[in-house]
Amino acid sequence: MVMDHEKQRARYIAGTEGAPPLPPPGGYRNARRPSSPVVQQPAVPGAFATATAEPEAKKPANALGWIALVTGILFAVILLVTLAAGGTDVLYGVTMLALQLVVVAVIVGALFTGRGRTLGAIALAVTLVFNVATVGGIGALQTSAAGTYDGMKSDEQKHEEAYPGIKGTDSQDVLAQQSLEQVQAEAESLFADVRSRLTAEYGFEWVQVGDEDFRPERNGYGGESMLVEYTSASWATTEPVQDYALKLDVMSTIDDVIAEHGLSYLYSFNDASSGLDPTTIAKLYGSDDPREQHTWEYYAENYPDPMRFYANIYDLSNDPTGDFRTAREAQNARTGEPLEGLQLTVLASALLSDADRAEFEKKLQEYPGFE
Repeated sequence: MVMDHEKQRARYIAGTEGAPPLPPPGGYRNARRPSSPVVQQPAVPGAFATATAEPEAKKPANALGWIALVTGILFAVILLVTLAAGGTDVLYGVTMLALQLVVVAVIVGALFTGRGRTLGAIALAVTLVFNVATVGGIGALQTSAAGTYDGMKSDEQKHEEAYPGIKGTDSQDVLAQQSLEQVQAEAESLFADVRSRLTAEYGFEWVQVGDEDFRPERNGYGGESMLVEYTSASWATTEPVQDYALKLDVMSTIDDVIAEHGLSYLYSFNDASSGLDPTTIAKLYGSDDPREQHTWEYYAENYPDPMRFYANIYDLSNDPTGDFRTAREAQNARTGEPLEGLQLTVLASALLSDADRAEFEKKLQEYPGFE
């Protein structure tokens, strides 16, 4: 009987390895469900809110948030319009700074409200990008680049800016000296005579270097005068001039020619007669001994007229370090001038063009006592 019962049980549990054993006949002791009703414990408020509550509808932003956003945008627009109109001084005015403080106060107020925080944050981002400091800085850079500070200048300063002459230079001297056109003509004649003599005596051949340059002169009152600084095109020999005796002879010949044009004798910057300290001479010209210098620099003028004449000799044979060659190669790349040899240039400052003379004299009448 027992064997039959075990076989019957085995029939139902075959292939159930690892499963819980079947309960004994009649079930486990005291396993019956109680017949009394189950008393439900009161729920703890909010205990299952996350799992069971419906998502709360998102509330719209309040009026303060919208006010902050609109205020921030309008303030940015005002700054940009002021910048475009060139009002750099207005950007740093008391009114604009006070307005920015009001905008910041509104934005801060919106950030402390639950429904206005998002729009307040957007308004804050706009204000951080467009504010008096950043926009005013851009305006200051534009003003500096253009040289326009009209909003900060008095009428007297604006008047001084338009002075046609140069502070510290007697305008009557400017009118009495050579004009721009006269200096140009004299430089052409001087170069032609110097080249002709040196070619005849030493067989030099020449090449023109660069072009004429006209640079407006500042008037010393924050503006530009009607005068210009003139730099001629240069003339250079196509061959080196390296022998010491030859250099002396060349400078002597040049001295004779420029004397015929009313210029002073040549003055040397690169030897002891210049009055420069030997250390300074060595630094500028490669050595304090002219026999070992890579550069000779001679100068003459026709004072009281404004023309200044320069005759320079560049000699790469006196360049033991190679540094001077590097500098000359860089200059050659910029202007195309030969690396070494003799070079002639004319420079003149505070020149008035013949075409501007009448206007210059007329404007001077508005500046009695200026010079």
